[in-house]
Amino acid sequence: MTGGISSSLPSISESEVAESVAQDIEKLKPSVMMQTLKELSPALLAIAYNIVIVIITFIIAGQVIKFLSRMLEKFLKKINVDLTIRKFLLSTLKVLLYALVVLGLAERLGINQGSVVAIIGSAGVAIGLAWQGSLSNFAGGIIILFSRPFVRGDYIITPKAEGTVDTIGIIYTILLTPDNKRVSIPNGTLANDVITNVTANDTRRIDIQVGVSYDSDIRKAKKLITDAIDENGLVLKNKEILTYVSDLASSAVILGGRAWCKTDDYWTVRWGLIEEIKVKFDKNGIEIPYNQLEVHLNDNSNKP
Repeated sequence: MTGGISSSLPSISESEVAESVAQDIEKLKPSVMMQTLKELSPALLAIAYNIVIVIITFIIAGQVIKFLSRMLEKFLKKINVDLTIRKFLLSTLKVLLYALVVLGLAERLGINQGSVVAIIGSAGVAIGLAWQGSLSNFAGGIIILFSRPFVRGDYIITPKAEGTVDTIGIIYTILLTPDNKRVSIPNGTLANDVITNVTANDTRRIDIQVGVSYDSDIRKAKKLITDAIDENGLVLKNKEILTYVSDLASSAVILGGRAWCKTDDYWTVRWGLIEEIKVKFDKNGIEIPYNQLEVHLNDNSNKP
């Protein structure tokens, strides 16, 4: 078997092996290596030079972008632009400027700008398809930031939640409910919903309605409501104070009272007025009717 394999291999003479080794050694001689380096050195130097230029240019461009960002930030602060909008504009500026720098440096390295733009465009389309919902929320965030239907600290009411605005982000708006829960609402949904901004104005009107029995003196009851409003120190006396008969319901005469207060005092004033009206009604014999259930039992024990 061994003999068969050996006979099938081509025979190499010792002289041929020696000649091959000699050629390899010749290639390793310093003169040959130097010649090879001389041939490659212009291309290597050009590549190294371009890389150094690209690095230096990128560093300088980064400093220029930081300077421009600081200048823009000072200007936006001076004209009282909202913090979230400032962050968005500064981030957008940096991304655009760095993109321009990268395109310019790509050309310096011999990379076709068209290819770079095509790659970025393709990536943008792929990201857009993958993030359709997020892009909708992003667009909603931009609309909210620039139209400003509310700002941080406002109390808003939406169809699904209400609370104080804690954060207006690019994708989500975060509310803090009165019992201190955090509610995250997608901006895409929020931008298309009806939003009630409770604290947009400095003052609010308080509307209180209370029912009295048909046997009660409604004029006296109206005066007691007016007295309760007048005696409240947080009610704005320079605004209209009104008491009126709102409705003649099936079991009560509905009286109403209106007054104005500062927005921050709204609940304090409202709760105080409700309590004081009840106290005054009790002292003056004004009855507030309430639903009662009467049960009649028929005694049929004597029937045959």
